[in-house]
Amino acid sequence: MTILDTVILGIIEGLTEFLPVSSTGHMILASAVMGIGSDAFVKTFEIAIQLGAILSVVILYYRRFLVSTEIYLKLAVGFIPTGVIGLLAYKTIKQYLFNPYVVSTTLVVGGILLIVLNQWTKTRKSRYASSEKISFAGAALVGFVQCLAMIPGVSRAAASIFGGLLAGLDRKQATEFSFLLAIPTMFAATGYDLLKSSAGFNSNAWMLLLIGGIIAFFSALIAVKVFISLVPKYGFKHFGYYRIVLGAFFLAYSMMSGLTL
Repeated sequence: MTILDTVILGIIEGLTEFLPVSSTGHMILASAVMGIGSDAFVKTFEIAIQLGAILSVVILYYRRFLVSTEIYLKLAVGFIPTGVIGLLAYKTIKQYLFNPYVVSTTLVVGGILLIVLNQWTKTRKSRYASSEKISFAGAALVGFVQCLAMIPGVSRAAASIFGGLLAGLDRKQATEFSFLLAIPTMFAATGYDLLKSSAGFNSNAWMLLLIGGIIAFFSALIAVKVFISLVPKYGFKHFGYYRIVLGAFFLAYSMMSGLTL
């Protein structure tokens, strides 16, 4: 990987991490198009730079963590299903599912579901005064639904937003809870992946991870502010259309280019 590759992937990560379009899926597809390959470092890079994007949420939503300790407990409850299942399935997922064909297919399927979801939630009212008031059972439900995002292309944001809507939140609240739940989820995923994969990394590899993380941080600051302002008004259908077009295009591109699994 070159520094230019790192910057491009960092921008893609930051702009897509909190949108229901799959940041990991976008980076896998971008890496394939740029001819970066899919070695151990690239797979770790695609996961690790998400930490930069997550830090943007910590900065933007830090006040939510100063109001009450209850939010910490609810995020812990939401994280547990993902943490346990992710620990058990980590090796299989990383070995067999990080490829353009899986990503393209899940982008299309997820896009269709987003369009349906948008129609279903048009007039939905929340059961709660704010996202932090979600029940512990609701937080657990979000966590279980979020586990679907272990499949590249599904989108952690899309899965957790869907879980939040099932739990009784409205569009904006579900999106905000998705942002907050990303913090323990992605810190754990990044830390575990680095622990398992970073032993052989040289100084250049660590420099690329740092650059990618910094770029992702600033890109995500912009994306989060824009996304949270658009969701209440426009919903999710446009992201669904985008996913379907992108997934269909890259599925055709992968087959015509002979990209390997």
